[in-house]
Amino acid sequence: MKILGIETSCDETAAAVIEDGRVICSNVVASQAEIHARYGGIVPEVASREHMLAIVPVARQALADAGLELRQLDGVAVTHGPGLAGSLLIGVNAAKGLALAEGLPFLGVNHLEGHVYAAWLEEVDPEREPGFPLVCLIASGGHTDLILMQDHGRFTLVGRTRDDAAGEAFDKAARVLGLGFPGGPEIQEASKASNGKEPPFTRPRIKNSLDFSFSGLKTAVLRRAEERGLYPPSDDSEPRPQDVANIAGAFQDAAVDVMVQRTVEAAGRYRAKGVLLGGGVAANLLLREEMDRHSPVPVIVPRPSLCTDNGAMIGAAAYYRLRSGAQHQWDLDVVPDLRLG
Repeated sequence: MKILGIETSCDETAAAVIEDGRVICSNVVASQAEIHARYGGIVPEVASREHMLAIVPVARQALADAGLELRQLDGVAVTHGPGLAGSLLIGVNAAKGLALAEGLPFLGVNHLEGHVYAAWLEEVDPEREPGFPLVCLIASGGHTDLILMQDHGRFTLVGRTRDDAAGEAFDKAARVLGLGFPGGPEIQEASKASNGKEPPFTRPRIKNSLDFSFSGLKTAVLRRAEERGLYPPSDDSEPRPQDVANIAGAFQDAAVDVMVQRTVEAAGRYRAKGVLLGGGVAANLLLREEMDRHSPVPVIVPRPSLCTDNGAMIGAAAYYRLRSGAQHQWDLDVVPDLRLG
């Protein structure tokens, strides 16, 4: 079964052809990172306009790379939430048009479910899969959720952020420290120069809950940057790269520690047979290493290029639903606040 997966939930215009939920026949991503970097964050209207320009060339390239024509596909799948409403509309309407043109099955996919299924893309040996249930940490710029996956298509939300998402906290910390956008890679790179002498940040913890909170940690970074004279930036201030590196390292340690603690606790509470990481923050090297070190069960993580938004994960998630006969009608609408579980 070959499926065209389309993803336009935020600022990447992506399309991929996936075979049987595992094999990547093609995977094309048009990033808007450089465009939004000048603003220090995603501008929704700009993102929507860029999707309009890129969606047709990206879809065509995905089909060409796979050596297929549209009529040879077994279905078209697209993210219909959660995400930016304008961005989602571009992808959903494009997918409807492609499916309608050849009478193909059409399916809307939850973006978060896509992040879960990124791990199935040529990553997991079918003979070595840990089985269900799995505890999934989905950490990105818009979400930090703990999901209990009991089987294919069966999800229960067991923990979530009560304020900022982890990726959002990375972006804001990077902005305070004068680093670039997106903040995750910038914080990780700056942390390499940390000398480890920075006082640790308090780990935010919500009693009797698996929920997360990153707002206080973000504020703590701001206050420390102010104390060191790093924020707000001024023309007459001297560069202090060691202070930036030390604060970045301490922030990364705290954010990763919190995510690892909650995930490991959830794995024990629900007797999970494995832990799965997904979302852009899952590309963070320290998170991957610490989760592997502390988890009592196998840890499954997609390669970094599949952690960020892509069409391949949408095609992979769609396979398990389409093979059971599920599909949507042409009146499917976008759901910007769609939940998983």
